[in-house]
Amino acid sequence: MTTLLHIECSPRKQRSASLEVARSFIARYRENTPDTDIITLDLWNMALPEFDELAMEAKYAGLSGTALSPAQQEAWNTLKDLAAHLHRADVLVMSVPLWNFSIPYKLKHFIDLISQKDILFSFDPERGLEGMLHNKIAVVAYARGLDFSAQSITPAERFDFQKPYVEAWLQFIGVTDVHSVIVEKTILGEDVDLGAREAATQQARGLADTLCR
Repeated sequence: MTTLLHIECSPRKQRSASLEVARSFIARYRENTPDTDIITLDLWNMALPEFDELAMEAKYAGLSGTALSPAQQEAWNTLKDLAAHLHRADVLVMSVPLWNFSIPYKLKHFIDLISQKDILFSFDPERGLEGMLHNKIAVVAYARGLDFSAQSITPAERFDFQKPYVEAWLQFIGVTDVHSVIVEKTILGEDVDLGAREAATQQARGLADTLCR
């Protein structure tokens, strides 16, 4: 059985373009592989813990090889439990809107919590840093309100800190088979928005067909 993990990063449920496109991919993927187990992490309806003093102490105790106190271990186990969702998944799907040219703070919070040594990456003095997530596929649906083409007033090479960040993070934790679907110009009028969503939806469905072959 294939396990697909959907990480929802938008609080906008009814009109979220990133969520609409991601769900289109998931629906088609499930049509092609009916035995897929779908797990959803809605970051806006989760009580994400703070990366507080105990978590920080646990992190540096681990880096120095010092035994963790019971309280530190409990804080560390909370982070491991969050990351376990990614370890169990075969396919990672993320629906990510653009906020201030970057990612929503809830997603950054989630990434900061779980991107820890011996949780999502390892370190060896000879080999350096190495991601711990292997043989996984990632599909990321990105939504943007404006036009980020090279000819626009917000060209991606200058203003896009969304897609490069997510892709760099995925590669860092070991996920190298990464696919993206972008829906943009969603605030340039109803007709433009609808056309952009329909095009991205078709692309997402085609990608699901390709990945399931």
